[in-house]
Amino acid sequence: MSAESLIKMANQIGQYFASEPDNAVAVRGVYQHIKSFWTPVMCRDLAAWQTKHPDAVLHPLVLAALTELKETA
Repeated sequence: MSAESLIKMANQIGQYFASEPDNAVAVRGVYQHIKSFWTPVMCRDLAAWQTKHPDAVLHPLVLAALTELKETA
């Protein structure tokens, strides 16, 4: 899957959970969604892309969830 598609999907997930008033719950929601519905390859590809492009636009909730995903990998 292309990086552009992964970024778009990740940002859509982040936007969905952005309405949650508790930031920790929102981050956990993004984390759980990605962990449950994305393949390990998709997770690795997005994390690798984000590492190579640290200034790129990813939703803040996605960035926080990626940090958790990297820690549990």
